[in-house]
Amino acid sequence: MNTDKIIAESIAKEYAPKDSSKITALRKLDKKAKLPATVFTYSFGIAASLVAGLGMCLAMQVIGSGLGSIVLGIVIGIIGFVGCGVNYPLYKKILEKGKSKYAYEIVQLAREISEN
Repeated sequence: MNTDKIIAESIAKEYAPKDSSKITALRKLDKKAKLPATVFTYSFGIAASLVAGLGMCLAMQVIGSGLGSIVLGIVIGIIGFVGCGVNYPLYKKILEKGKSKYAYEIVQLAREISEN
């Protein structure tokens, strides 16, 4: 096995003009389908975690004092934890919606690439 030839071919492949515009388009469509779900999930998850943290601070009387603060903290904490709990099902639903929106284009482009 000639390793010099293999190395030379791999280096030449890096500098050769790339004719993979369909692959690039397929990756962009895939990213376009998944990006809204990812952005929403991170944003909603961070917000829900902050709400849960605020509730815990109120319940432990780090901020506020008295029985009202504890009760309010428990309620706010529960809301935050519920938000954290529903984050993944919401992600799955939004991702499914995004995939179904671009499914036809992605499948059609993937077929074109695989036929060549």
